[in-house]
Amino acid sequence: MASVTLENVIKRYGDLQAVHGVDLEIRDGEFMVLVGPSGCGKSTTLRMIAGLEAISEGTCRIGDRVVNDVPPQRRNIAMVFQNYALYPHKSVRENIVFGLKRAKTEPAEIHKRLAEAARMLRLEPYLDRKPAALSGGQRQRVAMGRAIVRDADVFLFDEPLSNLDAKLRHDMRTEIRRIHKNYGTTSIYVTHDQVEAMTLADRVVVMRDGWIEQVGRPMDIYLHPANLFTATFIGAPSMNILDGTLDADGVHLGSHTLPVPPAKQAVAAAALEAGGGRARPIKIGIRPDFFEDCAFATMGPNSVRLDGLRVEIVEPLGFDREITFHIGESSAMARLDLRSDIAEDSTIDLCVDLERVHFFDPDSGKNLELVA
Repeated sequence: MASVTLENVIKRYGDLQAVHGVDLEIRDGEFMVLVGPSGCGKSTTLRMIAGLEAISEGTCRIGDRVVNDVPPQRRNIAMVFQNYALYPHKSVRENIVFGLKRAKTEPAEIHKRLAEAARMLRLEPYLDRKPAALSGGQRQRVAMGRAIVRDADVFLFDEPLSNLDAKLRHDMRTEIRRIHKNYGTTSIYVTHDQVEAMTLADRVVVMRDGWIEQVGRPMDIYLHPANLFTATFIGAPSMNILDGTLDADGVHLGSHTLPVPPAKQAVAAAALEAGGGRARPIKIGIRPDFFEDCAFATMGPNSVRLDGLRVEIVEPLGFDREITFHIGESSAMARLDLRSDIAEDSTIDLCVDLERVHFFDPDSGKNLELVA
């Protein structure tokens, strides 16, 4: 195993700069997930680590070795691709051990590693089949088996589950997590799916337009997003962003006023001072999960009621139901449990813990709590 370090890594394609000065350290044995929308630079960053893309500027280290000019086959990495990249004319067995044979590994060691990978990935019944006779999930397990037997320092995953249906993605997430738990190999995983990021990662890197927006543990990013982009990208459903006005009395959302809790008063005071002490527009962030039906809520010292909210849409989701309602000039969503038997076009009283409310600067998008 080995750590991976990127120091001011830049990637240019002619006049287009796709990755802007990325500084990142992936610790030995860590599972790091790069997440962001299409075109944000996450796959390009992964491919630079793999050696499949040249680094325009900066340094990439695997362990203590600078690998900028080291060809991919000499970096001791194993990569799992989105499209499986299997040899169609070779059996599952031959696909898995192909790299070991090219490296002239001893036959007994090849047999041992193949048996271990096939057992872990439940591929024993399929070893003599060709890829065309496998399902998408089975093909992806073969691709992971080929990586596992390599005994590499680093595993790289480039959106490996994007071609699978929802159930298979869930199953394969479990497989990947189990593999990492068993092997502990440093892993870097690229996805646009924030659910994969939240469930797999030790730490998450949120990227946009070639820049890193935030790095942290999944729940730290979920609970303390650095800016509006991270707040709305991480979480399903995404954080509600409401248009409000901040003044000395609190935050005004239409006819509702949210007092500023003690822990956030310094943030509010700094925001008002920056605006010359006058009332100022502000973006309010509240996750749907943090609303509660007041009929069943236990009111804490920092809880506030939002009464008479008009419900527009109710979406039953099994144990949960998501409701869309209006507050002030904004539309918002709340996730409630089955006790809230609410109907569309009715009203509901919701409670929210003000400690869970975020203040964002409408111009910069930054979380004022994290920059105050």
